[in-house]
Amino acid sequence: MTNKLAVIAIGGNSLIKDDKSVTVDSQYQAAKETCVHIADMIEQGWDVAIGHGNGPQVGYILRRSEIAAKTAGMHEVPLDVCGADTQGAIGYALQQNLQNILYQRGIKKKVVTVITQVLVDKDDPAFAKPTKPIGSFMDQTESERRQREQGWSVVEDAGRGFRRVVASPLPKEIVELETVQTLLEKGIITITVGGGGIPVIDPGDGNYEGIAAVIDKDFASSLLAREIKAELFVISTAVEKVAINFGKPEQKWLDKMTVAEAKAYLAEGTHFAKGSMAPKIQAAIAYLENGGKEALITNPENIGRALKGETGTRIVQ
Repeated sequence: MTNKLAVIAIGGNSLIKDDKSVTVDSQYQAAKETCVHIADMIEQGWDVAIGHGNGPQVGYILRRSEIAAKTAGMHEVPLDVCGADTQGAIGYALQQNLQNILYQRGIKKKVVTVITQVLVDKDDPAFAKPTKPIGSFMDQTESERRQREQGWSVVEDAGRGFRRVVASPLPKEIVELETVQTLLEKGIITITVGGGGIPVIDPGDGNYEGIAAVIDKDFASSLLAREIKAELFVISTAVEKVAINFGKPEQKWLDKMTVAEAKAYLAEGTHFAKGSMAPKIQAAIAYLENGGKEALITNPENIGRALKGETGTRIVQ
């Protein structure tokens, strides 16, 4: 591999433009638009590993599974298997679109999707306090049955009913890392750590075992970027730049910030929402503090301009 190497983390919501664009075809077309911008980057001389989110897609699978179980007696699909399903489906959409675009441009690059497990610590504190809501709303009777029979953690959600919550542990190790590195060394564009990776634990005997959890895709992509020594970590999101005081009269868009500045903004606790921008900033910091060179946050359509320094928010040492 002689090209520069980057990791691009794509948000799962970027594949769904709005509430009316949720079909498989709509998501495929959204993936196509994102792949055009990734292809621009490849054309500029970058090799890339692509991570992606899967929150909405896992939700759809869980919902279909629950409906099928209630109405047709079908078995329900475990959460880790739902994650594996989305890695295949989203990876397929990204892989095929990117293959087609590169072919049309005369770029001889292969693209592959790797079903990727990510090891988490079975004793991670997150398992003691699950917070990530998944699946459908339930009434109290069903929620109590689920807790009793399946050991679910369930919370009441703002008067709308009860929902299952699972842990969001930190990623510790990418199980298929060596395979991913081998592919990248061959110049193959690799889609990996989809949805943050399929969460697995080591129960203590050296084997892997799937577990019901959700790994933040930005944290997993940050770990990937560190492990493969990527020169650039790109977080593709819904906004062109990062802002402080977002949504307030004193809102300010940032072209650049240092790790120290990013930490200070996080510490203030008012600039970056916990469920959206804060994990992205934390992921960028972790990458830079562990040997990374530069992190870039922007939306898909501005990746090309951001690489030229025309937009986006750069985070540096």
